[in-house]
Amino acid sequence: MQYSHEAIFCIVNSGYSEAVMDAAKKLGACGGTVINARGTASKEAETFFHITISPEKEIVMILVPKKIKDDVLHALYQDVGLDTAGQGIAFSVPVDSVVGLTDAPNAKN
Repeated sequence: MQYSHEAIFCIVNSGYSEAVMDAAKKLGACGGTVINARGTASKEAETFFHITISPEKEIVMILVPKKIKDDVLHALYQDVGLDTAGQGIAFSVPVDSVVGLTDAPNAKN
């Protein structure tokens, strides 16, 4: 099956969701959804990776056309990745159907 869209999930420290969306919008993303969350990393992970773990997180979900997914992921790595204050990680999953978007081939508006 050929997927036309990808869902990008970016988990960042609280307060960095706007930076996530700024990076994604520069590459063509239209918008996203922010969910407040709490991290569960252990003290061992904090020590091992030499990073400070902030328990308050934001998860930003962004639906993008497949053709820009890699560029958006790279921009997120650069702007809010683990080596930044946002300490974000991002991943994508394929989306097999989309409704509600005017540019989606199977949109039913």
